[in-house]
Amino acid sequence: MEIYKTKAKKFPGTYFRIVHKQAFGLYIKISKKTKRRAYIRSAYFDKEKIFLDLFWHHLFEKPNWRNRVKRIQYYACALELIQNSSFKPNCARNPNNSQEMLYRFYGTTPNAEFFCVQIKETKKKKQKFLISIYPVKKEFFNSK
Repeated sequence: MEIYKTKAKKFPGTYFRIVHKQAFGLYIKISKKTKRRAYIRSAYFDKEKIFLDLFWHHLFEKPNWRNRVKRIQYYACALELIQNSSFKPNCARNPNNSQEMLYRFYGTTPNAEFFCVQIKETKKKKQKFLISIYPVKKEFFNSK
């Protein structure tokens, strides 16, 4: 398993309001470049679009505020990973829906903090969505 090292740093702060403002500001900046849904292009998927709006819906389904803060701190790192990484991800069929594939990309921040980016692909329309970003412990990689 290859791990992409980002140049983007994790957003600082422990309060949701502060971190959300930085991450959502980056999302708004990207969304202003298009008239429709916000997206970025992926190096691994041959410059196909990865839509970003589903991540925000998924984030607010999480009941724990600390969990939300930890996830959006890595937002800038995740976008850089998606745009620049051509490393092969872990692929699996979605256990909740057989018509979807899940791709998990792994990366590190400049401070050697590990995180995972999960992308969902619908088989019918071949659309890809950023679903989730979450921190991963270093021990996870040592066990594989």
